[in-house]
Amino acid sequence: MGPLMFLKLGSIDTVVVSSAEAASEIMKTHDLIFCDRPNSKVNKKLLYGFRDVSVAPYGEYWRQMRSICVLQLLSNKRVQDFRVVREEETALLVKKIKERSPEAVNLSELFMTLTNDIASRAAFGRKYSEGEGGEKFRKLMKEFVGILGGFDFGTFLSSLAWIDKLSGLEAKVERVAKEMDGFLEGVVEEHLYSSNTIVENEKREDFVDVLLGIYKQNMDGFSIDRDGIKALILDIFAGGTDTTYTVLEWAMTELLRHPTAMNKLQNEAREIAKAKSEIVSEDELGKMHYLKAVIKETLRLHPPIPLLVPRQARQHVKVMGYDVGAGTMVITNGWAIGRDPEIWEDAEEFKPERFLNSDIDFKGQDFRLIPFGSGRRGCPGISFAMATNELVLANVVRNFDWQLPNGAKGADLDMTECTGLTIHRKVPLFAVATPNNF
Repeated sequence: MGPLMFLKLGSIDTVVVSSAEAASEIMKTHDLIFCDRPNSKVNKKLLYGFRDVSVAPYGEYWRQMRSICVLQLLSNKRVQDFRVVREEETALLVKKIKERSPEAVNLSELFMTLTNDIASRAAFGRKYSEGEGGEKFRKLMKEFVGILGGFDFGTFLSSLAWIDKLSGLEAKVERVAKEMDGFLEGVVEEHLYSSNTIVENEKREDFVDVLLGIYKQNMDGFSIDRDGIKALILDIFAGGTDTTYTVLEWAMTELLRHPTAMNKLQNEAREIAKAKSEIVSEDELGKMHYLKAVIKETLRLHPPIPLLVPRQARQHVKVMGYDVGAGTMVITNGWAIGRDPEIWEDAEEFKPERFLNSDIDFKGQDFRLIPFGSGRRGCPGISFAMATNELVLANVVRNFDWQLPNGAKGADLDMTECTGLTIHRKVPLFAVATPNNF
């Protein structure tokens, strides 16, 4: 397969981008031309008529919403404001694992709950993971993300929209949209009419508080309505849970398959944090170069959204000498770029060492590694997600020695991926933890 491939998906002209050079042309050279999103019937229903930041049409509304994300919700200062939340939830995770030792623990489930709790406390001011309500919310979020990553015939060929109705997809979308709106409306009402909108009895503004402040004050002349608030919170929450725990799940999978890499990371974390009696704090993370290399290598092999969120051409343009017409949908295959043998030596092998003396990063400036996209439509929540990933992974490997259940070897691990917007393991990751006594 070449760097560009043309497909006809129903009535929609589609170009698949599979090289770093082609991705650079799309997201850098012609970023303004490719800064729109395709019009999906499912997205329109689930995301409040495209009122969120991820799929809103390019224009003044989108610029204002992204500005709110970057300056008010996901700035470096805001990320640091929630440091105590990350450290508290990570300490609880370590405690849970210790309590279950020597039984095998479901790391997939633990990581999902952890990222859910961190995102809940940051976005909503409290957790939504416990009890019957928590289970219902997790199921709803799983359905929501699954539908977003699915396929609806009506978007690609209107004459086949009846299939979506017959298959039950249309009814499912209606139900999930209604249930999710009901949940989010309850959160907004709680914040509007309750003075107790603090995180775990601490005076810290959560994301809903910030957005309601803008809503009430009409800040900078920009008016955000309640649907806009709910759409943006849904973006932040979904992005802060599903994609984040996917990285942790695959990182631990690869470390269990590669004991030498696991030992290197454990030694680094234990050496740098040797004076700590409990968890590694965020202060030590900057010194953990192998930790950062492991996460980069995980993102290279297992980008959370392998086919980055699609873009759409706003006008005719030439890409690598080929004509791309206005309205063409562009899908960037981040998975293929991360495994391109012309870029990466031993491209299919897990080798974190390749990043130890490399300036390649995942923040959108180097198109060899673009798990979060780049340009105007790049993910604004990278810092928030990575702060969680680094802290959790450092503590999980530092505090425990790990092995697979029943004496299984790394080569025995099932690496099958599930389908959907984000690519998790199809089979949950179980492992046995033995507490390490320093």
